[in-house]
Amino acid sequence: MSKHGTLRGVALTALAALLLSLAACQPDRGPEMADLVLTNGKIVTVDPEVPEAEALAVTGYTILAVGSAEEISAHVGPGTRIMDLEGKLAVPGFIDSHGHYLSLGQSKMMLDLTRARTWDEIVVMVAEAAARAEPGTWIRGRGWHQEKWDEAPLPSVEGVPTHTGLSAVSPDNPVYLTHASGHASFVNALALELAGIDASTPDPPGGTIVKDEAGEPSGLLRETAQRIVGAAMAHAEEGRSAEQIDAENREAVRLAGEDALSKGVTSFHDAGSNFATIDFFKKLAEEGNLPVRLYVMVRRESNQEMDRRLPDYRMLPEGNAFLTVRSIKRQVDGALGAHGAWLLEPYEDLESTGLVLEPLDDIMGTARVAIKHGFQVNTHAIGDRGNREILDLYERAFQEAGVDGRELRWRMEHAQHLHPDDVGRFAELGIIASMQGIHCTSDGPWVFQRLGVERAASGAYLWRDLMDSGAVVNNGTDTPVEDVDPLASFYASVTRRMPNGEYFFPEKAMTREEALASYTINGAYSAFEEHVKGSLTPGKYADIVVLSVDIMTVPAEEILTTEVVYTIVGGKVRYSRGK
Repeated sequence: MSKHGTLRGVALTALAALLLSLAACQPDRGPEMADLVLTNGKIVTVDPEVPEAEALAVTGYTILAVGSAEEISAHVGPGTRIMDLEGKLAVPGFIDSHGHYLSLGQSKMMLDLTRARTWDEIVVMVAEAAARAEPGTWIRGRGWHQEKWDEAPLPSVEGVPTHTGLSAVSPDNPVYLTHASGHASFVNALALELAGIDASTPDPPGGTIVKDEAGEPSGLLRETAQRIVGAAMAHAEEGRSAEQIDAENREAVRLAGEDALSKGVTSFHDAGSNFATIDFFKKLAEEGNLPVRLYVMVRRESNQEMDRRLPDYRMLPEGNAFLTVRSIKRQVDGALGAHGAWLLEPYEDLESTGLVLEPLDDIMGTARVAIKHGFQVNTHAIGDRGNREILDLYERAFQEAGVDGRELRWRMEHAQHLHPDDVGRFAELGIIASMQGIHCTSDGPWVFQRLGVERAASGAYLWRDLMDSGAVVNNGTDTPVEDVDPLASFYASVTRRMPNGEYFFPEKAMTREEALASYTINGAYSAFEEHVKGSLTPGKYADIVVLSVDIMTVPAEEILTTEVVYTIVGGKVRYSRGK
């Protein structure tokens, strides 16, 4: 070695020694101080590395540490807010993996028909609304369900009344009442007139204009037939200013968020919204005015438009993200309650196998666009035929593109009624079953009327079979079809107990651990977000729910007494019981 090389080596060694000496002289900074500490509770993390803890520390919008009360006390500083859980349960924020966010808010701004026990009650509600409304103003409501009425209305067509009584109490106001499922609506005579629907109007593709024995429209519109009246209603609202529309949408967002946060929902998969609505959500996110985190599915855009614009709308979670866009929603069939689910065999109570709402060729076009742009495809499929057709379509799309479907994490939204032969295909293809536990118990009392005992037993709400086969199952409510409350869906998932006190094949229930996973980590996985949410793990979002009751251990009947004490999103308390 040269003289210069030797001198350089000595100098570097001396510099390294000096730096080590200086480092040794620096005071020990100790553990990082937390902004918020939850302590003295039972924390179920849904993280297999640390399944349970007593305390948790938050800094900024992420979880800093999880451990014993003594361990977490080291993170308490002068500016730390300490929340004494007093033994209560804390779990990851609930993720509703399928709902309709704006529709939830809008449902709070119209007649609530969910608690009506008879058709006559609904007529009275409309009469009262008509007495207050200006002539010509549309009267809207949502939530009726003919199978939940105490008595069948007379006269009726296919178990649903004719519009006569409704039209009599609202002759000067068009009325539009949406079925609980959203897959049918009931309208009065003036609404039919404004929409140009009469005895000669043909059924649109994917829809039915129900008619009475004389061939006159009864007032019931199934699936795509709703759009005819919907267009007339939209025409009546064309005079609204941009400011009025913006204010109304902001109020819907506020009301939806208020409801969701009060029930422990911190993330919400919106199924789905068009580009204009996503622009609105993006504006709110930039303002900091989205109450909960949204995972939005692109909906009601053509394949050509999506092919052109999807790259501009792809949004992945960065920082304290409240808006993610990386999926597309399609819909192959309707709902079982409205006889719109696409079945392999006819309904037990109607000579029909259901309705096909969107052409398979068009959905295949969406699949190709999605693979090209790295988007997930989430297809509404309720009937056994609808599910089989989409499983076949997904498989063809994967083979055509030469991709592993398990990496794409495509989803079947609802997957309510399956042929047993198709259950194993979900895990084989990597398809996520995006189900709603509450649908099982809410629908259970009348499912036998639609499917018969044998098909109900072998194919209805098979989340146990799907999980046992290795498929990922998430959970939600399809709100406003059902209340956004995760606890009601959790209870339904672990008991399958119906409102009438009977059980819908209880051997198919989830364990409580499975149900909690379906509402947390599985929901995060279903949105490619398991690295930032779904468990109480250091580094992930501090999205936390504190419950008044330990839903993991109490007797099942006590689960429904549970109240949300706190809902925390990104380290901020967004809801406190009573406030």
